[in-house]
Amino acid sequence: MRTSSPVGVRILWAHRARAARLPPDKIHKKRGDMNAWLSILQFLSWQDYVGIVVFWACWFGYTWYAERGPASKHGLPGVMFEYRLQWSRQDPSRDIPVTSASLVANLTNSVSFYASTTIYIIAGLLALVGAVEKISSFAAELPFAQQASKELLELKLLLLLIVFITAYFKFTWSLRQFNFLCILIGGVPHERNLTDPERSEKFAQRMARVNANAGDEFNRGLRAYYYGIAAMAWFIQPWLFIAMTVGVTAVLYRRDFHSPTLKIVRDEFPPTI
Repeated sequence: MRTSSPVGVRILWAHRARAARLPPDKIHKKRGDMNAWLSILQFLSWQDYVGIVVFWACWFGYTWYAERGPASKHGLPGVMFEYRLQWSRQDPSRDIPVTSASLVANLTNSVSFYASTTIYIIAGLLALVGAVEKISSFAAELPFAQQASKELLELKLLLLLIVFITAYFKFTWSLRQFNFLCILIGGVPHERNLTDPERSEKFAQRMARVNANAGDEFNRGLRAYYYGIAAMAWFIQPWLFIAMTVGVTAVLYRRDFHSPTLKIVRDEFPPTI
């Protein structure tokens, strides 16, 4: 039967609307879920909002500053790239690249350890979602602890889950890139077969960049761990959350740009930054 007339079209759309209409119990459930999340926003104080803003601003802001800012080349990641480049330039002179393979294996083991540990942390956080009442009673006994509702505690657990899931993705991507680096090391021709210096430099630059990208992802995963520690302070007090976030950022800045290790590697060959 054709329903090309305006009346038929209206009848057809009416039938579809009634078919798509949710049952009353599902409608009430959706409204209840929405009201629960709206109540979370009501339980958040202005200190909580400030803490959340400071947390994300410090995390993403410092990541940009350390990796893409004007001083990034003078920090530990930038200086270590020069050493990675020197490492890559030495590979063609080795008859058997056992040394490079051993170094990459050591780096891969470190990344694998953190990736597997992060899985256990995520599983533990998911288990804590079902024990929010115990977390509430434990936090209430701490000095200067802020009373929080069940929904607010779930929101704090969600923040921790986001942090450590991000760390897991960073570690696994770093692991894959170190595997790519192994392939590049295996494909480097010996210096006897590299008569063109420009071609040899391209090989070295390619390997150093993959090596640096893998190291940067590993650093991002570790940075997520640091800010995960700061996020745990939110369970006690918003002001402690803010203080821990700023403190973690200060620690990272000092280690990347003013640590004794940085002074040592900058005063020796090869960096001339």
